[in-house]
Amino acid sequence: MSEFHALVPAAGFGARMGHELPKQYLPLAGQPMIAHALDTLCACPEIGMVFVILAPDDALFHTYDWSRFGDKLQPLFCGGERRSDTVLNGLIASELEPDDWVLVHDAARPCLTQTHLARLIVELRDDAVGGILAVPVADTLKRADDQGRIARTEDRAGLWQAQTPQMFRAGLLVQALQQSGNVTDEASAIEALGLHPKLVLSEPGNLKVTYPQDLLLAELLLTQKGK
Repeated sequence: MSEFHALVPAAGFGARMGHELPKQYLPLAGQPMIAHALDTLCACPEIGMVFVILAPDDALFHTYDWSRFGDKLQPLFCGGERRSDTVLNGLIASELEPDDWVLVHDAARPCLTQTHLARLIVELRDDAVGGILAVPVADTLKRADDQGRIARTEDRAGLWQAQTPQMFRAGLLVQALQQSGNVTDEASAIEALGLHPKLVLSEPGNLKVTYPQDLLLAELLLTQKGK
């Protein structure tokens, strides 16, 4: 029987936040931002281990108290220059079985819930490929020209906005990342193999913190959930 594990790439800095701290350690609702995702992942009974993949020179992680997670949380200091390198290095270092399911989740998505995790696992646990949380695109999309003016309006029919976790078999994901090189998400690597990951309906509240104003919205959402 296959196992479920989570992997959180957290070796980047998040330059677009414009802060001296790496984005994953920015204070959010009384904790470093990454703690919120780790709380949710470690509390999920289906998930066996949670691997957080850090930069080799990360000096901040052990300045926080993670003892509440016990041995379920495993830091691995093997992050790479790019997200895809970090995920691949983490998969190799974790020594998971090829058939184990891995849920790769952004450290900067602090509003993940148990409902999101349950829906993803239920819909994908018997899937031949795996898939991702995502939401249909609701806004009108404009293509810009070189002068920052609208070149055309894009058809949004059938377009979805990718989120995380993205859930695939460990062996398949290693193969996909080794062959695809630099990709912005794990599904792109799987797609490059000619496979078609499943889209699992999520909600906009599972947002990614990219800019300073996103912190305010994330804090509001977390406060509403009692965090």
